[in-house]
Amino acid sequence: MRISVLDVGSTTVRLVVADAQDGVPLPVHTAKWRLRLSERVKPGEPIPDEAIEYLVDAVAAANRTAAHWGATSPLAFATAMVRNAPNRREVLRAVTARSGVPLCTLPGEVEAELTFLGARRWMGWRAGPLALMDIGGGSFEVAFGRGRLPDFVASLPLGAGRLTHEFFADEDPPPPHRVRELRRKVRHQLRDVAARIRWEGPRTAVVTSRTFQQLARLCGAPPGRHGPFVARTLNSADLGEAVTRLARLPVAARAELPGISAPRAAQSLAGAVVGHTAMKLIGLRTVTVCPWAIREGVLLRHIEDGPTWWTEVIRLSEESAPAEPVPAEPVPLRVASAAAN
Repeated sequence: MRISVLDVGSTTVRLVVADAQDGVPLPVHTAKWRLRLSERVKPGEPIPDEAIEYLVDAVAAANRTAAHWGATSPLAFATAMVRNAPNRREVLRAVTARSGVPLCTLPGEVEAELTFLGARRWMGWRAGPLALMDIGGGSFEVAFGRGRLPDFVASLPLGAGRLTHEFFADEDPPPPHRVRELRRKVRHQLRDVAARIRWEGPRTAVVTSRTFQQLARLCGAPPGRHGPFVARTLNSADLGEAVTRLARLPVAARAELPGISAPRAAQSLAGAVVGHTAMKLIGLRTVTVCPWAIREGVLLRHIEDGPTWWTEVIRLSEESAPAEPVPAEPVPLRVASAAAN
């Protein structure tokens, strides 16, 4: 069986085509399309018609690519940038109708659950009680659990793109007081979540997302070309030094640093501040960079719980898509039988 998943993020649209063999998604092809919604849309504002056109074209191209590689229509979802848009319903309907791919949004808590599942499967049971952090463009997900799915999840409005718009949009590089103000906000938002994770006492802590991967590379982790099985870690002290380094540089100069790509250079500083502050609050000296995240989590749920699970996710997403954004309730992922868990 060959399946595919499509992740519409704030910067790129990413497709993974995988063979499902023995319960493991083995990638056979990956592709991405530069969307840069975070540059075209300010957080909380409607997604303009021009950006919707780009999105429709990217999703349609991904659908054709999946078909070329022998996969069915992608399991397609959009993250915080679309989820929080006032015209979310119109965007989802336009993409679905014109690309032929049913696009849905997932609440942040569900993103955290799926990302945790991907990390758990990659790290294995030897990792023990597991803490997870994931920085997206619009939100920051945290999870903790001892089993297949997490016991505790949180999704906070601390995405790297969102915070860059809020704190660093006017000056390049930003003045030191703006960096301090951002750190204070992150500490305030994360205080209770960090206390819960500390109380749980994780044996292993992992980070996912392109932002964390690039920050780890900046701090000395092996480059991506060495493959996913090379161990990569991120140290809190090194990340603190990276914050200082990034804060002194304009965006153009950050893009020349090891690991920092031009599309993510602007939000690299905000991502580093969030990551470093979270590690300090939770008391983590070192975290493991995990190559599996939400896309692998979606594939695993599809493999393990069957296609009816995703059908239910689509249905609930359509029912909960209001004309105006409201805090979304988590989609009940455990729609499969209890035995599946």
